[in-house]
Amino acid sequence: MSTQPADIAHYIHGRLTPGTSSRSQHVTNPATGVVIGKVALASASDVDAAVESAAAAFPAWSATPPLRRARILFKFLALLNEHRDTLARMITTEHGKVFTDAQGEVTRGIEVVEFACGIPQLLKGDYTEQVSTNIDNWTLRQSLGVVAGITPFNFPVMVPMWMFPVAIACGNTFVLKPSPIDPSPSLLIAELFKEAGLPDGVFNVVQGDKEAVDALLDHPEVKAVSFVGSTPIANYIYETGARHGKRVQALGGAKNHMVVMPDADVEQVVDALIGAAFGSAGERCMAISVAVFVGDVADKVIPKLVERTRTLKILEGMNLAAEMGPIVSRVAHQRITGYIEQGIAEGAEMLVDGRDFDGSQAGADCAGGFWLGGTIFDHVTPAMKIYQEEIFGPVLACMRVKDFAEAVDLVNAHEFGNGTACYTRDGHIAREFATRIQVGMVGINVPIPVPMAWHGFGGWKRSLFGDMHAYGEEGVRFYTKQKSVMQRWPNSIAKGAEFAMPTSK
Repeated sequence: MSTQPADIAHYIHGRLTPGTSSRSQHVTNPATGVVIGKVALASASDVDAAVESAAAAFPAWSATPPLRRARILFKFLALLNEHRDTLARMITTEHGKVFTDAQGEVTRGIEVVEFACGIPQLLKGDYTEQVSTNIDNWTLRQSLGVVAGITPFNFPVMVPMWMFPVAIACGNTFVLKPSPIDPSPSLLIAELFKEAGLPDGVFNVVQGDKEAVDALLDHPEVKAVSFVGSTPIANYIYETGARHGKRVQALGGAKNHMVVMPDADVEQVVDALIGAAFGSAGERCMAISVAVFVGDVADKVIPKLVERTRTLKILEGMNLAAEMGPIVSRVAHQRITGYIEQGIAEGAEMLVDGRDFDGSQAGADCAGGFWLGGTIFDHVTPAMKIYQEEIFGPVLACMRVKDFAEAVDLVNAHEFGNGTACYTRDGHIAREFATRIQVGMVGINVPIPVPMAWHGFGGWKRSLFGDMHAYGEEGVRFYTKQKSVMQRWPNSIAKGAEFAMPTSK
């Protein structure tokens, strides 16, 4: 017996609304391949309605004392903790990542909400008495207005929470445009925010595709846009938003290397590579997709890595024994298998072929899902497409270099500079790696070095378009504008006009 797919709507001015567009897109459970929902795709008029709601709510919200805004965030935080497993199940159902990984995603998002609850401290300005005789100078940070977030499918809870908690705490109003692939968590988040006491219009959700994105980028009331996704789209978002006079923070693609030194603990390296390359089916911007082996350590690691990859527990995500779930969509599956075929054609040595995995092994009703096993290539070279481009799937490229200097040069020559790691017992090597590597986020014996909520996330080179990283103090700066005030009073002002440039006296 078939079940009618659920309608997934927008959330504008404190309520669900189907919008005005007749366009929609199927939402599919990637483990089974079954359509479970139909999400509305916003028209420009739907985006206008969301932005107008946010603009109307902005004056009162920006004038709300930061402490009162923080109290609403504290209530929101408590509700998130109550519903964290519900959010995680929604992620697993629509994205496919295993439940324990989804729980971790929700937790990392909640950490940014915890950080934003301290907004009264974070918005404090600086004060200097007597910068000149009888003149005082201070700075303050004020909100921008309506801001927007455009977020990817791979983290439908965590990545939006890199944006809206900080933006809203700073006094802005927010329009979220999540991925249409897994849109449902954003609606539960909106309902929880309303339950926490957030005024209508402060947080809105418009579902959609490029039409909604372009409408946000073009809208004169939208003052800033945050984006996380692929580099070509990040570049487009940055250039288009900047051309329309907006602040833009656009985080792009990655090709993250793990450099393995000869003195590294082999078992630790294998564990790290398995989790970092194949966790969430490799659909992480911080996934390790290139293992760089220095000297003869490859001969010690690779056989164990191959053995472990062949025994990966690839199961339906709600099975608590699962280590890896399905690929998010049929289109993504086809793209990844295309890269695997390209790697074979380019002459890379295939050690494990993930295309051999049969989805029927993953669980009941999973034969029609988008399944792929872990794939390993050896003897990959910098000229190969599977090295140059982001695959965004469970494909690990193994490369061999003669020494540490060659490894550093290899990493630094790549166009992406998102994340990297080095496994070593040598403190000097660790220090040199952290200092010399041209990458924004670095792990020393940490395979996925995602910074904590108060430090900020962002890469270098073509992994970041814009000047500021996400969340942390950089996020506060992105979502506010600094104002400097100089003050003196009439009784201290000397008579007569002054035509020289003012200086401290």
